[in-house]
Amino acid sequence: MKHYTGIIRSIKLGLIAPLAIIACGFSAHSFAQQTTTPQQQQEGAATTYRGTPRDPFSPYRPPVRRTRATKAAPSVINPPAIQERIASYKAQKVAAINAQRPAPKPVTALLLSELQVIGIFRTPRGFAAMVEATPIKLSYVIYPGEIFYDGQLVAIEENRLVFRRETRWTNGKRETLVETKQMRQQNTAATDSLNANGASTAPNP
Repeated sequence: MKHYTGIIRSIKLGLIAPLAIIACGFSAHSFAQQTTTPQQQQEGAATTYRGTPRDPFSPYRPPVRRTRATKAAPSVINPPAIQERIASYKAQKVAAINAQRPAPKPVTALLLSELQVIGIFRTPRGFAAMVEATPIKLSYVIYPGEIFYDGQLVAIEENRLVFRRETRWTNGKRETLVETKQMRQQNTAATDSLNANGASTAPNP
């Protein structure tokens, strides 16, 4: 009887031992899951593919790349009409008078292309020139340093004027070039006729 009791006890221990080992394994696995840090969980999740699955039976189409819009090429800024420039000059003149400052000169509203050199002469201040504004048919006496709408008078020589002309572009660039203007050619035919008329009407000695 005692012999059977020992056998039954051995069988019970043999069955309990594997169950205990299995229970310890589950406990260790659950503990490992609980002790996983958030950074490790994030790294593990980063390896998971989250993209949209592609149909293996549809043909492959490469992704469309968006191209940036091409910028327009820079161009020269055209000056406003003479009427607008004159109106702006008058407004600047009134503002200067109200602020008790020197008023700008009328030539600041003129373009270099609108000038014709009538004559060059000497003054106590040095060389001076008389120019005519072709759009408005008015004449002005100018000296070196005069400011115009698109340039500046740099020097006056015996037979020409030297300007520094400025060109403005839409991208903010400014281009400076040297430009010269010769004196306006007189009408030689009219001069000869005047000389001939003067000689014919002169009294004989």
